[in-house]
Parts: sequence; C-alpha cells; structure tokens
Amino acid sequence: MVILTIAVVGLVWLGSLPGSIAHKRAHPQAEAVTVLGWVGLLFVILWPVAFAWAFVRVPGQSVPDNGGTKS
Repeated sequence: MVILTIAVVGLVWLGSLPGSIAHKRAHPQAEAVTVLGWVGLLFVILWPVAFAWAFVRVPGQSVPDNGGTKS
C-alpha cells in the first residue's frame, strides 16, 4: 500500500511539474504546457517536450515584474 501511494504521489508530481514551472516563469502558453504535462503521463514521449517547453522564452516576451506594483 505504501509503495502504491508513493507511486501515485510521484506521478501526480511529475504530471504537474511542467505546468508549475511554466506558471512560475509566466509562460504565455502555461495552460497548454500544463495540459501537455498531464497528457505526457499517458504518452511518455510528450512529457519531456512539455518539460522543455516550460523553459522556452518566446522572442519579444517581457520578463514579468513580480514586485506586485502595476505601471
């Protein structure tokens, strides 16, 4: 039972990892990265694509200001 629980928690963590990285980096397609991360658990080849996509910076995209102030 413990091994099954650890496996499920590990899969949930892996499925959500690309999406959480994309959201933290304010990626413009963060929702798509999140979906691909979860679909990547079913089709294993897609998970590394989602993970790499979470780190891709789109040309011309400004770096978000996390200071909490609006201009």
